[in-house]
Amino acid sequence: METFRTKSETETIELGKKFAENNLKEGGVVALYGDLGTGKTRFVQGICKAFNIHYNVSSPSFTIINEYKSEKITIYHFDFYRINHISELTEIGFDEYIFSKAISIIEWADRVTEILPDKRYDIHFFHTEQENERIIEIKKNDYTGH
Repeated sequence: METFRTKSETETIELGKKFAENNLKEGGVVALYGDLGTGKTRFVQGICKAFNIHYNVSSPSFTIINEYKSEKITIYHFDFYRINHISELTEIGFDEYIFSKAISIIEWADRVTEILPDKRYDIHFFHTEQENERIIEIKKNDYTGH
């Protein structure tokens, strides 16, 4: 596990960009965990920036999913804050998205952890005493659970 400390939204976006450049490829799954306002969406903006996606990247709180495309990759951005039961994911065809060649990023992943693929990145976001500072922990999981 790697731990990072960002001191602004800009630093969180840049960390997301560097993370994507060094780690993400087709079929990658990123599970994001953290309270409201901890920087999850800013991190996603950085991931999109790494793949030359520069249009409005926002949390799909009401639509459940946003799709972003570049010439090279598709990114599915999920927000499960409003999901009450895992069965709701069947209605949107979640399995078809998550097991595609696209990169899938899930905000509020703690609500659906049991159905996520074992091979994924778990990223935890935490507030600190400083207003704009965040602690971000990145852990890579593989098929053996390591």
